[in-house]
Amino acid sequence: MQKNTTNSITERIGLAFSGIPLAAEPLFEIAGLTITNAMINAYIAVAFFVLVALVSSRRKGIVPKGIHNVIEALVEFAMSEIQKVTEDKKKTRVFLPLVATIFFFVLFSNWLGLIPGTGSIGIWEMVHGQLELVPLLRPATSDLNLTLAIAVTAIITTHIAGVAYKGGFMHFSQFVNIRGIVLAFKKGPMAVVIALVEFFIGLIEIIGEFAKTLSLSLRLFGNVFAGEILLHVMLSLLAYVLPVPFIFMELLVGIIQATVFAMLTLAFLVVATMSHDHGDDHEEDHAKDKKLEPEHA
Repeated sequence: MQKNTTNSITERIGLAFSGIPLAAEPLFEIAGLTITNAMINAYIAVAFFVLVALVSSRRKGIVPKGIHNVIEALVEFAMSEIQKVTEDKKKTRVFLPLVATIFFFVLFSNWLGLIPGTGSIGIWEMVHGQLELVPLLRPATSDLNLTLAIAVTAIITTHIAGVAYKGGFMHFSQFVNIRGIVLAFKKGPMAVVIALVEFFIGLIEIIGEFAKTLSLSLRLFGNVFAGEILLHVMLSLLAYVLPVPFIFMELLVGIIQATVFAMLTLAFLVVATMSHDHGDDHEEDHAKDKKLEPEHA
């Protein structure tokens, strides 16, 4: 009897794992564009924030009331947290739209995937010769296409910010050290060797940019997708009481993942807009100090 119970539980867990495909399932096409169940959740999130923007733009009084008070409190909280990292009010205002949008969009998408019916309400279709349930809704952030798109947008924006703050020549010199090589020929052979070393380090930095993109996208996708599998397993074992603690855990995971994604994007923005001329500045300061030294007869 115990063996049969164990086999039954194993079969349920196996069905739960097999019931969640890695890729989002296509539902229909519009003008040749395939719409997946993950895209439906993403469109719902976009529609929600468009509605919030419309509501917030219709504020009439100087003192916020009701929903406007909540929106202003959230914006002020986001600005204060970003300010702690940038320590610059100007940069805070510039970085706020991207960082806050990523945080709230990822958070809302994560939580939207926990609404009852997501992943369980759908249509039965023949897939690879077997009858399978294709859910109408799937958490948007459990689709690698979406998380990769957000990560690419974030990394590209860091480079745009770097060019805007430091100039294209200075920004891209940290990847291909053109400036260092040009200046090295004026300083001597040792400086040329150092410039060549820095050139190869810059090539590693280019690889690092691709690694950042993959890390951001895969971390979010992996955590959300793993959470979906966990909830399916718990629901397959006991549908009523057992999944409740795990749902609360996924609420916490949703906040953590949104915070990590947004804060890493902010950190990349801050690093991209920092000056990297410390070596040259040090040499200039050293030269000025030398001029100020008293001459001895």
